[in-house]
Amino acid sequence: MAITVAVATTTAADCSSNRWSMQSLSSALPSLNSITCSSIRFSSSSHCRPSLSLTRTQQAPHLFSSYTGLASNNPLLSLGFSDLTSFEHGLAFVDNGCRISAMRHGRRVPKLNRPPDQRRALLRGLTTQLLKHGRIKTTRARASAVRKYVDKMITLAKDGSLHKRRQALGFIYEKQIVHALFAEVQERYGERNGGYTRIIRTLPRRGDNAPMAYIELV
Repeated sequence: MAITVAVATTTAADCSSNRWSMQSLSSALPSLNSITCSSIRFSSSSHCRPSLSLTRTQQAPHLFSSYTGLASNNPLLSLGFSDLTSFEHGLAFVDNGCRISAMRHGRRVPKLNRPPDQRRALLRGLTTQLLKHGRIKTTRARASAVRKYVDKMITLAKDGSLHKRRQALGFIYEKQIVHALFAEVQERYGERNGGYTRIIRTLPRRGDNAPMAYIELV
């Protein structure tokens, strides 16, 4: 029983002698100018408090060397490194001819108060009717939205290849309109480069006072 008490007393004395203070820790840490990156590792023991050890590592290489983006090389920009004079020095910019944009500024599409599938079906139907009749009456928002799709179908018809014909068949609902468009487009729009439609404003619609317009082929 006396031997057990003596061993416990000796272990407690060793632990108290191995305790470290904040002053000894700050003096043991290296300066920031001497190393580029350091990792702190704690090794625990079964009897005493964990001891502090510093491991010196090399600077990490650039990741994503073929990608133009924001790859942070060193996130600790506030430590006062001499080679980091601004925030851009801590980011890897690789110019490979691409354009990276984070937000969709200026990419707004007209919703037309419809979900995406119904909106596409509406635009396909309006394009089909305009190419079939040559002139339709609809709201100004729908006329402005369908205008670019009609111009695209006419551009596909001016090319005249089989691939462009299949693309037009996948968008226009009636096949006869596609074949007639590809047959007559060179005679009608051969000398014109774009601007195949015209929008004419008219009186508002009775009931909800929605702004209306005529859209027709030039």
